Parts: sequence; C-alpha cells; structure tokens
Amino acid sequence: MQSTGAGANESRTHAVSILVVDDEPGMRNFLCRALSKSYAFVEAAADAEAAEALRRRCHFDLLVVDIRLPGLSGVQWLRAIREQGDRADVIFMTAYADMETAIEALRAGAADFVLKPFRVDQMLTAVERCLDGRRVRRENLLLRREVGEPPALEGIVGDSPAMHEVSEIVNRVAPTGATVLVDGETGTGKELVARAIHHLSGRQGPFVAVDCGSISPELLESELFGHTKGAFTGAHAAREGLFSFAHTGTVFLDEIGEMPLPMQAKLLRVLEERAVRPVGAEREIPVDSRVIAATNQDLGARTRAGQFREDLYYRLNVVALTLPPLRERREDIPRLARHFAESLAASLRLPPLEFSHHDFLQMQSYDWPGNVRELRNVIERSLLLGKLPGDCCGHAVNVAAGEEGAEAAAPGHPGADWSLEAVEKHHILRVLQDAGGNKSEAARRLGISRKTLERKLNAWNTEGAEA
Repeated sequence: MQSTGAGANESRTHAVSILVVDDEPGMRNFLCRALSKSYAFVEAAADAEAAEALRRRCHFDLLVVDIRLPGLSGVQWLRAIREQGDRADVIFMTAYADMETAIEALRAGAADFVLKPFRVDQMLTAVERCLDGRRVRRENLLLRREVGEPPALEGIVGDSPAMHEVSEIVNRVAPTGATVLVDGETGTGKELVARAIHHLSGRQGPFVAVDCGSISPELLESELFGHTKGAFTGAHAAREGLFSFAHTGTVFLDEIGEMPLPMQAKLLRVLEERAVRPVGAEREIPVDSRVIAATNQDLGARTRAGQFREDLYYRLNVVALTLPPLRERREDIPRLARHFAESLAASLRLPPLEFSHHDFLQMQSYDWPGNVRELRNVIERSLLLGKLPGDCCGHAVNVAAGEEGAEAAAPGHPGADWSLEAVEKHHILRVLQDAGGNKSEAARRLGISRKTLERKLNAWNTEGAEA
C-alpha cells in the first residue's frame, strides 16, 4: 500500500480523491505519479483487500482498478462495494480484453474500460470523462432544486411518518451549512443521510467519510489534519489531511463518540476557528469544510459522565437528527425488501424474487436489532437460496398463513412476555452459535460491526468464541 498527497493545488480545481488498485508495483507507481500531478489525493493498493481497508477509512471519488487481481477480482470487489451503497466511479484496466469481460465489467457498474498498455493521456482522458459526468449529475441536481422539483434522498427508502420527518429535516438543513449530529442505532443509515445532506447542499468539494473508531488515536490527528515532513517517525513526506482535502465539501465523522478526549479538544478548535494545524506545523491552514457527525451512543449521557467534552457536544449538536430503528417503522419493511431484492438481483445476476404476504408478515413481526443493514443481508440470503430462509428473522412471531398473530410455542422461543433486550440477546447469541463462535461472521450476518457485537457480549458477560 502506498500514498501520495502531492499535487494539491491552491484553487482546489482538482480536489478529487482517486484510489489505484493494481498488483504490479510499476503500474501503481506510474499511475500515482501521473495522477498526483493533477489531483489532490491519490492512494494505491496491491489487492482488493488492501483497497477495501482504505475505502473504509475514507471516501474516494474515483477507483482505477485492474480487473485481474490476486484473490478477489476487480469485478467481484466492485459488486461488493456497490452492494454497500458506494457509488464512486470506476475505471477498469486490463491487458486481456474480450467482449465478455467488458460486458461483465459494465454490468458490475464500471464507468470506463482502459486497455493495457496505455499512454498517460489516455488514462487522464478517461478520468476527466468520469469527473465530467459527476459534475453534470451535480448540476442536474441543483437545477431540479432551482425549478422547485422536490429532491429525492438517494438510497433512503420509506414512506412512514418517521422517514417523512427525516426527509423534511434533511431538505431544510442541507443548504444552510450548519453542523449536523445524526444519531441512531447501528444499521439505520446514518451515512446515507449524511451523503444526502452533502449532495443537496450544493457544496462543490468532496464528501469525505471518516470512521473515528477504526483509526488508532496516534494516527487520527495526522489523518484529519495532515502532517509535515519529518513530523514523526515514518513521515517521509508532507501529507494533506482530510479536512483540507474536503475544502468546500463535507467531512463525515462517523462514530464520533469513539474519538479520544485530546482529539476532541483539537476538533473543537477546528470548528470554531475554521482552520487546521497539521502535525509538526507552526501555522494553521484555513479550511471551509462542513462537518456532519454520527453516533450510535447517547452522547448526552457520555457528556454527563465526563467521557465526551460538553463544549464539543453543544458545538456538534447545532441540528440533531435522530434516525428511527426499523422496528419503529415496520410499514417500510415491504418496500425496503422489494428495493433490496431488485438492486441485489441485478448485481448478483440472479432472477428476481417475489415475496409472499406471509413473508412480509414474518419480516414485520421481527424487531431487526441490526436494522436496515440486517434486513439487506437477509434479502441477499433469500436471493441466493431462492426463498426467504426459515430462520431469517430469528425466532420472531411465527405468522402462519391465515393465522396472523399466532406465536411459536416452542420452548425457549421469545414470546409476548419477553423484553426487547431479551429478544435481542437471544437472537444475537443464536446467530453467534450458528456461526460457530466466529464473531466476525456473526457480526456480518447480523449487519452490525464486530465492535458493536463485542460491546454487547461484554455487557452480557458473554465472551463467545474468538475469531
């Protein structure tokens, strides 16, 4: 893995983030040198696994990917990130061109296809073509707003009163530039809402997502604010921080409650002064980056307990937006299920799946501790199996055809007298058992992060098996 922050220009005309993925070191170096002359932020990785780790740390506007990679192929990786909601443009590279490969790449969602060997100007032309398409889509969005067409929240599905309220708040605050704090349980769609606010804001800079819980405290300051050459061991070159990169754009700070207290003080200063000081630098650099923060914790309670700075909490909480858990908007479940079934069937190249009335009743009777993310995983399993799995909703109310409301009578199954916490614990432990004690696999099936799973197990004094 390698990176370069060179090439950022003062006008920010090319404030674009690009990720190059190729297993040949020579090709990676060649592309990084060529692209960093014109674009602000260029990263590189040797395989899909390393690229995925980078993609989870920050947002990329464009991916330049070799189709033939060790392990997961470029096309397979693209399908996986599309299923996660990432809409970054993708340019595929290959030295083995054939019509079937090209069709497969385009079906997976590629924006362009470049044959190896290629000249620098050919790649730069392909990159500019993709970026021009992005600009046109943004201009069309702004035009629709100007003529009064109600903007849609891309990727956010639901007609329930709770989701209508979310849409109204998003449309109202997006153009203002105000700091927004989005809270909600894991899997409710906090990043989707943050992206919707950014796209509706009209800001010209990029959307940069940062998971504050996945970056070590030692690296977080450098990641956000940048560093000078020689600022610390391994800082062989100066690097622009994500706040500077997101100039005129949006920084999305996910899991803000995990940010260490010393970093909270530095973030507060950035919000108040609108300037960042890279690690090792003497002077501050002005930035115009809107901040949207998200948490699945009770930040108010953490503030009262001294675990989160009170002044930062009030500074972030200018506009509070709470996303409802799926169990509080069950009327949206059928539409969400159809939406996921349609989009996943296309990406997996599987025939569409029609759900019965009984299937929807079964889904609506379950409390979905993993929320929309868990529902999406269940729909994916359903497509692969050709039907809704019998155990897909844990031991939710068993609604027999024509007998709505009947409960499973098997011993140990949650019933009407079980608390919500007891149902959640029962389901999570059962999924962990079915996964053979593998926490990572159990978290994937539940649609939650491993950290969230471990936090719940610790609270219940249950270790589970190591993975």
